[in-house]
Amino acid sequence: MSPVAVPSRKMLVLAQDPTVKVGGKVVTAEVDVPDEILSPGPRGYRVYVVDFDSSSGLLYQPAKVPVDETRSLARLLDDPAFHAQNVYAIVMRTLSRFEFALGRRISWSFDGHQIHVAPHAFRDANAFYSKRDRGLFFGYFEDAKDRRVFTCLSHDVVAHETTHALVDGLRERYTFPSSPDQAAFHEGFADVVALLSIFSLPGVVEKLMTRKMKRSNDKFVRRSELTRDALQATALFGLGEEVDPRHDALRRSVSIKPSKRLIHTAEFLEPHRRGELLVAAMMNAFLSLWLKRIGHLARNEGATLFRAKVADEGRLAADHLLTMGIRALDYAPATDLLFGDYLSALLTADLEVQPDDSTYHYRETLRGSFAAYGIMPTSSRETTTEPGVWEPPPALKLDYSRTHFDAMRQDRDEVFHFLWQNREALGVDDRAYTRVQSVRPCLRMSSDGFLLHETVAEYIQILNLKAAELSKFGLTQPKDMPGTLPITIYGGGVLIFDEYGQLKYHIRNRILNHTRQDRRLDYLWKSGSLTPGDTERRFAMMHRLRNTDGLRASAETECADAESF
Repeated sequence: MSPVAVPSRKMLVLAQDPTVKVGGKVVTAEVDVPDEILSPGPRGYRVYVVDFDSSSGLLYQPAKVPVDETRSLARLLDDPAFHAQNVYAIVMRTLSRFEFALGRRISWSFDGHQIHVAPHAFRDANAFYSKRDRGLFFGYFEDAKDRRVFTCLSHDVVAHETTHALVDGLRERYTFPSSPDQAAFHEGFADVVALLSIFSLPGVVEKLMTRKMKRSNDKFVRRSELTRDALQATALFGLGEEVDPRHDALRRSVSIKPSKRLIHTAEFLEPHRRGELLVAAMMNAFLSLWLKRIGHLARNEGATLFRAKVADEGRLAADHLLTMGIRALDYAPATDLLFGDYLSALLTADLEVQPDDSTYHYRETLRGSFAAYGIMPTSSRETTTEPGVWEPPPALKLDYSRTHFDAMRQDRDEVFHFLWQNREALGVDDRAYTRVQSVRPCLRMSSDGFLLHETVAEYIQILNLKAAELSKFGLTQPKDMPGTLPITIYGGGVLIFDEYGQLKYHIRNRILNHTRQDRRLDYLWKSGSLTPGDTERRFAMMHRLRNTDGLRASAETECADAESF
């Protein structure tokens, strides 16, 4: 996919939950989505809205979009066709944002081109992504005042669930049991994408950058209103306001005070809470960058600033950080992800297209923000170009003579040939089952127009054995683990090739890295994750529990006999 402008069309969406209002009005935005010929549903080449309610057995009439937007907002919010338009537009917008950042088309993780989206899937305070059902499913429920709440009308929720589906397509092993960090990453990263995506919605940041606006058309804002604490408290940094209205937002991770000890506490070993540390590190880095850009504005304009200019500085910072965050997935290990791995991937992804970081110091800001929460980059060798980035492979004598450059850019068998031919030099253990998962040619663009051609190949390694056999491979059998228990050991890596087919990076987790595997097995055994079970069901249940924890507390506080979601 070439990173150039593509034909688009405008569609109206809700920019926040319906409970977030400015001047008594719900916040909407007209967004650009890729233009295509849509069938009723709407049904396009990547998204198919099927509006079936499994709780009532009702199949809604396929919606024709765009809907009539001249009607009142109240009527639009009650119209199932607008609900269908809202989810379609946000899913497509999120997909196109990923494709631009990665410089290529993205496949879903399942066998098919279209993801099914159900705006009114069931009656429950939940929303989820299901690989097995190839879809995104959004629930609805009655709040404590018997008002019907539709999760499909929450921009945060739709963007969050779409991100789950996209990450699963890029790194399918991230839903497998591994470590507290990997268990937390899906949720934390989905929150980051949902939050940063808001900043590119036309006119929204101007309205929400302060807690209150005196007038809806107020063009100015005082510098004194743009402090870190004041911005953290706005709707821009909260998720799920409608889902948990009593507490202003279901999650406001940015307000977690920095501490290097948190990541080691029992509370933040729990995957849901641990994911919030990733969000806190990313969003506080964003806040620092936005405030720095606001400071540059203030030097020219004084104590009173134009709202539009302040909002645009936020958009630029958020867009850069979001692009970094998405591109980092290509530079992250194929399996057993740690937060430190993701930080090294972030720094490397940006360095590749933006070597000069001297104006706003994005990478330095990220390193500092992550360190404040006890997260250090995995790559710490001093020989690297910049602290924390992945180091290039050492001067290896790699054999390129038996592979073909053109085929290496798209053919998994050709990449496997290269991998196998160089297995000793690359440290690939040939005792494990090895499979090249994907080969993805990319064309990335920096903010100054620089183009970078790369090919990203992902491979995994799998070793199936009994617990009693662990010692044969130098691994430690956890205490009280039955020797007959089936164990699966994972490893793998990512090969980044330059435009000439030469290896730039080999980002890997060796399958028999004893320290990492012993730590992983001990964690999985103690947490009960090694017992036979459905990986997708376990992931979906963890996601549901995260949503309902906040809801339950809210419901019990709001009304003693209210339903606990």
